[in-house]
Amino acid sequence: MHRGIQRMRSAVAVLASLAVVAALAGCGRQADDSSNNESVGKTTIDSKPAKGELTIWAMGAEGDKLPSLIKDFEKDNPDVHIKVTSIPWSSTHDKLQTSIAAGQEPDVAQMGNTFMAEFGNAFDEVPANLDLSDLAPGAVDGAKVKGKQLGVPWYIDTRVLFYRTDIARKAGWDHGPRTWDELRRMAQDMQKQDGVQYGMYIGPSGTDNFGGLSPFIFSAGGNLCNEDCSKWTIDTPEAHKAITFTSNLFKDKIADANADVSPGADIASFASGKTPMMMQGPTGIGQVEQVGGKDITNKFATSPIPKDKSAISYSGGCEMVVFKNSKNKNAAWKLVQWLSKPKVQAKWYKLSTDLPASEKAWEDPILKGDDKLAAFATQMKNMRSVPAVTTWTQVSSQGDKIMEEINKGAVSVDEGLSKLQSAADAAGMGK
Repeated sequence: MHRGIQRMRSAVAVLASLAVVAALAGCGRQADDSSNNESVGKTTIDSKPAKGELTIWAMGAEGDKLPSLIKDFEKDNPDVHIKVTSIPWSSTHDKLQTSIAAGQEPDVAQMGNTFMAEFGNAFDEVPANLDLSDLAPGAVDGAKVKGKQLGVPWYIDTRVLFYRTDIARKAGWDHGPRTWDELRRMAQDMQKQDGVQYGMYIGPSGTDNFGGLSPFIFSAGGNLCNEDCSKWTIDTPEAHKAITFTSNLFKDKIADANADVSPGADIASFASGKTPMMMQGPTGIGQVEQVGGKDITNKFATSPIPKDKSAISYSGGCEMVVFKNSKNKNAAWKLVQWLSKPKVQAKWYKLSTDLPASEKAWEDPILKGDDKLAAFATQMKNMRSVPAVTTWTQVSSQGDKIMEEINKGAVSVDEGLSKLQSAADAAGMGK
């Protein structure tokens, strides 16, 4: 139950952090020694200890927990002093926008991957000798903007399948579905059991509904833009196959086209057994245990998302970035490099339950020994991020509306995808 308690505390910390007001005035930097100042374009990190003043912004619960981890870096680098400022996620976008416009950015910041393109012009390029080979490839790619590596993955957030093992056994299943065909059949079989209303929960509407369906598009062999993200590729045979599959789950009443999409509704329905399958991220484990009580832990499992041509899930999470305006880039990049080390990432998981981007970190017993995390360890090798372009928010918002129309039968898959492609083309790829 240690894992469940830990995640419960993390969930409480997230809610508490939203009430914190972080003053921008507290993020000012003192002038550094000139030997620490870095010119734009420096591409190597030296082996000397870090020194000087550093400021770092971290968001939500991470901002509350990071100072405890940073103490270890300061012990190893006694001449560096780091100020961590916690920024509520609800105000992050505006804080970044305002600080960049005023030239008052911190040295380092936690950055959600959907912010990378919008604010990328303010970020320093990752030094060539900062080794990224141990980090999940999908997360590394998600930190690139127009081919440039502008961030270093800090933690990952991907989606896997959650299913109720107790209900699955009654339906004759002893494993999670491995293919789309098995997913549909298993959902139908579980739907026949007492107390089950729908075989699977899929969000039919609401914010990020389109992004939530992207693993089906990716797994069918599709993508949302071409290789260099110079063109939207939404209305494709692969996307048509994927959205036809998911919309048929609604059409055939295997999934509820009018399901409650408020935060936590899927968790509550899963914990009660009304919908015994769903796609969720790592925080879903603790949430299910919190809502379902002490007996739920042994009644559900996770598995990688089912395969079509492949089994590629959505790559979320956060990167660490260094700003071009940092007056102490040397120390800033040393801190980011340190945060990406396996032992540090494993310790961060113990503090935060954020899943490591480092593959070696998963050898730590607390991660390796958790059967519900095994699916995430597998899935992190097969992830893809949404396009790192400034118009993604605009396109995804249109996608949410059009997917709802498709899911509720208001428009056909052909009409909906054509409509979304036109909207995306009109939005363009941004700057």
